[in-house]
Amino acid sequence: ILRKIWTVMVAISVLLLAACSLEPPEWAKSTKEMDIEDITIGLSVSTLNNPFFVSLKDGVVAAAEKNGMKTIVVDAQDDSATQVSGIEDLIQQGADILLINPTDSAAISTAVEYANSVGIPVITLDRSSDSGDIVTLVASDNEAGGQMAAEYIIELLGENAVVAELEGTPGASATRERGAGFHSVANEKLQIVSKQTADFDRTQGLNVMENMIQGNGNIQAVFAHNDEMALGALEAINSAGKDLIVIGFDGTEDALASIRNGQLTATVAQQPVLMGEMAVQAAIDYIEGKDVEEVLAAPLKLVTQDNINQE
Repeated sequence: ILRKIWTVMVAISVLLLAACSLEPPEWAKSTKEMDIEDITIGLSVSTLNNPFFVSLKDGVVAAAEKNGMKTIVVDAQDDSATQVSGIEDLIQQGADILLINPTDSAAISTAVEYANSVGIPVITLDRSSDSGDIVTLVASDNEAGGQMAAEYIIELLGENAVVAELEGTPGASATRERGAGFHSVANEKLQIVSKQTADFDRTQGLNVMENMIQGNGNIQAVFAHNDEMALGALEAINSAGKDLIVIGFDGTEDALASIRNGQLTATVAQQPVLMGEMAVQAAIDYIEGKDVEEVLAAPLKLVTQDNINQE
């Protein structure tokens, strides 16, 4: 009996060692052995129902085309399972490098680790992956942007102003970072009476803001983690006959138009097209064997009703 147990244990050990030494499949080419014109970029976007991410996609596609590269785009529709499935499809369709804008930084880890296992490099955009190896993260300094929003509220209303916060999708690194930056200032100098997720969505921003107004009639200002939620909140505020400071984040065309019309107070403007271009350039640099920094920061600017015409 002991000899049989020993034989089984040895067999299991051999199987485990074999599994640990599995090579990537033959079709998993090394991008560093390929010409740029032969590269296919697989782009997974968290949602194409948000103008910011449409601009991000446009930046990637245009930069890839300019360099003779092909792009395959999949839309995760703000669903983590859909995104993981879409990335698997991109790999099966022959993507040589993946550009991923995660819906959820934790949930995307599985897909990143799978890409690692088959030798496909990954670059993340706007949001990070909690685990797995990536070439670089192309993003704005989200914490700095959150700080800018809190400081502008203080500039307009003074310290101890009563504020509400509309948070982005739970689990997204941008949600964590924008919130952390905002709270690094607001916790000491502002009164945050309400904060709730609205999942980066305009309709949810409207609904959540309606509830916030009903529960806290003394709110003076709102910081939303993106422009879509800010614009939804603004609809609720206008319907309630209120006049509140509302600051968004992204710098979408709709937000900038609202600022020009004297509605939205401000937005922490990102440059999504530039971010897309930077991601493609990072891919090219990696393929050509150049060093790529772990984080590539795209510049931010606080756009307000006072400075928007100076653009």
